[in-house]
Amino acid sequence: MRNLLVYLKDYKKETVLAPLFKMLEASFELLVPLVMAYMIDQGIGGKDQGVIFRVGLVLISLGLIGLVCSITAQFFAAKAAVGFAAKLKHSLFAHIQSLSFSEMDTIGTSTLITRMSSDVNQVQSGVNLVLRLFLRSPFIVFGAMIMAFTIDVKAAMIFVVTIPLLCLVVFGIMLIGMPLYKKVQAGLDKILGITRENLTGARVVRAFNKEETEILRFEEGNEALTKMQMFVGKISALMNPVTYIIINGAVIVLIWTGAIRVDNGYITQGEVVALVNYMSQILVELIKLANLIITVTKAFACANRIEAVFQTKPGLFSPSKPKNYCGETEKDAAVSFEHVCLTYKNAGAESLTDIHFSVKKGQTIGIIGGTGSGKSSIVNLIPRFYDATKGSVKINGIDVKEYSLEELRNKIGMVMQKAVLFKGTVKENLLWGKEDATEEEMWRALEISQAREFVEGKKDGLESLIAQGGKNLSGGQKQRLTIARALIRKPEILILDDSASALDFATDAKLRKAIREMEENLTVFIVSQRASSIQYADSIIVMDDGEIAGIGTHDMLLETCGVYREIYDSQFKKEGRVS
Repeated sequence: MRNLLVYLKDYKKETVLAPLFKMLEASFELLVPLVMAYMIDQGIGGKDQGVIFRVGLVLISLGLIGLVCSITAQFFAAKAAVGFAAKLKHSLFAHIQSLSFSEMDTIGTSTLITRMSSDVNQVQSGVNLVLRLFLRSPFIVFGAMIMAFTIDVKAAMIFVVTIPLLCLVVFGIMLIGMPLYKKVQAGLDKILGITRENLTGARVVRAFNKEETEILRFEEGNEALTKMQMFVGKISALMNPVTYIIINGAVIVLIWTGAIRVDNGYITQGEVVALVNYMSQILVELIKLANLIITVTKAFACANRIEAVFQTKPGLFSPSKPKNYCGETEKDAAVSFEHVCLTYKNAGAESLTDIHFSVKKGQTIGIIGGTGSGKSSIVNLIPRFYDATKGSVKINGIDVKEYSLEELRNKIGMVMQKAVLFKGTVKENLLWGKEDATEEEMWRALEISQAREFVEGKKDGLESLIAQGGKNLSGGQKQRLTIARALIRKPEILILDDSASALDFATDAKLRKAIREMEENLTVFIVSQRASSIQYADSIIVMDDGEIAGIGTHDMLLETCGVYREIYDSQFKKEGRVS
């Protein structure tokens, strides 16, 4: 939490003024019982209406001044807390953007979303309450006790006994309840998990006729959560009755003692009322303080989780002095892998082993293999989404680690396995590829990617709206738009990572033909499960369990590579071939 407080540095004035105005409010609140005592003794007791009127005005003034101080304190506390949260979110989001795929895989997307949203909000609430109550509540508790001593020492001794008893009950229940609340939260997370699974997988549940099973699973989890919540609720419910028993007992003792002291002339009736008011103030503030501590404890836990994200250092860095490619290395391969190995973080074995090949500029390379054979791992090394653990990956003869990340990725157009589109228009999504792209460039990219026809068919054309995640488009339409987005930047290297899987064979063939005929003479990597998508590539890399099983043309591999021949035969059902 301490490391996160740096985001409050621009709100020093607010962090001082908020508790200061709260202390002023508390000071006026502590004066009210004394003013009331004076009204009772001098005004009511002396039957002096002038005193009652004047003291009544003082009470109203104290109330209004306290209200102004309270509102001012709330304003400064809210401004500091909201500003703190905003800066924290900006910094956290920027840090997450700097993390490599390895760190993102380790932490998990859902975890990062939770840290960005609910955890930051919990810390914001903690900061807000601390600024408002952390000084105020203890000040009133001890201030009320001190004010009681100024009235009468003997009667004030009741406070000395009552306050520790109240603290014992309030904080005892709090300490017992907090671990139980954590269990309740875990149970709630489980219920939310079951609900999320059933809502996202509703079609699967119905397809396998598992409605009754899932309803039973939900009811069991919900019943366990209900029992836990009722148990925690019963313990928490003890706070009010027990504290009120102690307070009422103390008030009885206070009135009894006060009556004797009044009868003997040591204190007045108004002072007894003041002592009772101070006792009530102490009760209210202790309960507030208990709630404050619970909120602050949660805030500290959330802050620690946020700090854990900040402490996760990016695994990829741009070099301090990146090399600039000036087109002087035409003789070198466009892309080359030199005995590359890759082991993912926390993985037990290598995902890629001794990958060695080179690709000339303008060539089209197909990569094929079974599921989990390492096809995507190879192409993810080119833009440095991951770094090779052994060997080197070079572009134009220069190691990718020697380029700045920005320059390296500007050379590459990447189309991922999962087509990701953002909420907005077709035009806005294409501008992700090139910010200053003209409409002519957009239509050309759409034409090459075979997306022009369906975009023109929409009423608003380039201004047609795309829902979040492209949910209002078919799988093939989404893939073609993501390919257009990559093509519009006119990259040196185009990587299609199984990005035409939803296209029919005819459209897939037209797409590949259009890319081959581009004037930019791109170096193209096509990762695919289909032999038909890569059979006309200049060279085909066949992957098997993280290793290269064969490299060559389609005809060559049919003769020399059993893995490729098996894949081809399984898809084209050609009989009579011998493995």
